[in-house]
Amino acid sequence: MHKEFSFNEAYYQRYYNDASSRVESDAEIAIRGAYVCAYLKYLGQPVNSVVDLGCGIGHWREVLHRHFPKASYQGVELSEYLCQRYGWQHSSIGKFNSAKKYDLVICQDVLQYLSKSAAAKAIKIFDDLCQGVLYFQAMTKTDWAENCDQDFSDGDVYLRSAEWYRQRLRKYFTNLGGGCFVSRKSNIVFYELEAID
Repeated sequence: MHKEFSFNEAYYQRYYNDASSRVESDAEIAIRGAYVCAYLKYLGQPVNSVVDLGCGIGHWREVLHRHFPKASYQGVELSEYLCQRYGWQHSSIGKFNSAKKYDLVICQDVLQYLSKSAAAKAIKIFDDLCQGVLYFQAMTKTDWAENCDQDFSDGDVYLRSAEWYRQRLRKYFTNLGGGCFVSRKSNIVFYELEAID
């Protein structure tokens, strides 16, 4: 590992709960969630089952409940602290397996904490789990240098290029932009120019 990651109460207090140091505001979370959910509706993707890999304090659960109130939500989290507090399933992405296939797989801001081999394995696991759409986001080298506020972001991570992620994702998914990747196994129809690659 890059460092001894300590996903304890202090980590989540700093990056998620404390308004003076948190990475995202409630408004930003709501806007992103509304966008993703609207795009899923536009694509005609039913959302009955969701797995959130590295779910943190569960922002996505609240958003999805507003837009898809009947969808089942499975939170998976490495932090024992969060699993005890919120009841998530305790697992790393690399060890999580499920016979169930999900309409929506979410993995936001997790893979930058994994080594190259572990991150590549996680992307294969996304394919194993996803029968519809993957929402994926990870901080890249360029994001750290140019896009994120370094005072509010954890920079002690593995910084890779966006192309490193895209190269591995495109084997299993079509990139439709905005963090939405359609499984190549799905029956979703989209226009050619809606796809980025």
